[in-house]
Amino acid sequence: MTGKEGFDRRIEPFRTELTAYCYRMLGSAHEAEDLVQDTYLRAWRAREQYDDTRSSLRTWLYRIATNVCLTALEVHGRRPLPSGLVAASDPLGPLVQGEHAAWLQPLPDSLLEAGDPAGAVIDRSSLRLAFAAALQHLSARQRGALILRDVLSFSASETAEILGTTVVSVNSSLQRARTRVKEVGVRQERVSEPSAAEQRAWVERYMKAFELADVEGLKRLLTEDVIMEMPPMLNWFSGRSNYGLFMEWVFGAAGKDWLLKEVAANGGQPGFAAYQHVGDGYDLHTLQIFTVTDEGITRNSVFQDLNIYATFGLAAKLDDQGRAIAEA
Repeated sequence: MTGKEGFDRRIEPFRTELTAYCYRMLGSAHEAEDLVQDTYLRAWRAREQYDDTRSSLRTWLYRIATNVCLTALEVHGRRPLPSGLVAASDPLGPLVQGEHAAWLQPLPDSLLEAGDPAGAVIDRSSLRLAFAAALQHLSARQRGALILRDVLSFSASETAEILGTTVVSVNSSLQRARTRVKEVGVRQERVSEPSAAEQRAWVERYMKAFELADVEGLKRLLTEDVIMEMPPMLNWFSGRSNYGLFMEWVFGAAGKDWLLKEVAANGGQPGFAAYQHVGDGYDLHTLQIFTVTDEGITRNSVFQDLNIYATFGLAAKLDDQGRAIAEA
């Protein structure tokens, strides 16, 4: 395969789905982008070695991406959420900073909307935070086997080629991965997930109640077993009552004057960036991503991380009209 422009044209349509794949493997949007860049660099260097009589271009690229991800996982390990790491806490207890260096991160939907044809084949339900968190309980090769077989629908032989192993090994890893995912109790949101418009409507009502500091209004939008977690804090809790107690504390400690900016993450999960009134403007305080079912909001994953803010392109400060303020 020769000719840089011709080669680039052939592999570029796979960028978005490879980004989604690397995110599922690593649980980090920033790392996923870097690993895809590394994949494309390696593919360019090895382009003369590609043999289209042995495998499709897509399979070949996935093998390169998988090797890149497996190498990265040797260094970074798992990225949990607090609910997958420690026991639930008192909603009015002190906030505890976790010592874990790397937490699961949300994936901006902007990275899935590059406009290439491959975007249409992405199973967005498999990008949900709950599923991404469940994958963190698997070994690197178990993750690969589960994603390649159950999410991307590669055959057992194709998966074995991508992972550089045997079909027997793939089937064994897949069986263990499926069992482990069931054990950690990942919710099957795709079964009861309302439409994107309905999910956004739930969160818009939540935003209105938040802006009014209306705790009872917030609680009415939650399921009884709702979960809130706040990496990098270890604190997390469940239940509508606990959620309400925590939000009363938030409004008491951080004030009731907020500006909210809508965001979308992980293949359609609605959310918002919350800006707290400070001085004569508003400072970025948290990024909140919601899981919504037909019964209401079942999870709020609240992030405080400068790298995540940057990935979502969020301004650090806003004026009183909600316009970004350039930092000096």
